[in-house]
Amino acid sequence: MPLLFSYGTLQQPNVQLATFGRELTGTSDALVGYEQSFVAIDDPEVVRTSGKTHHPIVKYTGDAAARVSGTVFEITAQELEHADRYEVAAYKRVAAALASGRTAWVYVDAKYGPPD
Repeated sequence: MPLLFSYGTLQQPNVQLATFGRELTGTSDALVGYEQSFVAIDDPEVVRTSGKTHHPIVKYTGDAAARVSGTVFEITAQELEHADRYEVAAYKRVAAALASGRTAWVYVDAKYGPPD
């Protein structure tokens, strides 16, 4: 099953219910090599679901000491597709290293993702 790391609204129970149809159970972890900021959200459905007009977003720095705290969830492939539909165009999904040594999917700034 895929792992999904969230540092933002996908950790909210109301967003999980709207996106996945269930509350997720996860474990604390940290994203390595990224720094966090915020992005304005203009999609009214996403704002309605999250209750927020600005969401956290992460930018790749490559600095091994940089960390963004969050939660890693085990989800199904179908749930990952639901997460893809929830996220707005400012984000892209990439595989990234976590402090635990695991690799998980994470939504990062589409302009400042890791090098391909």
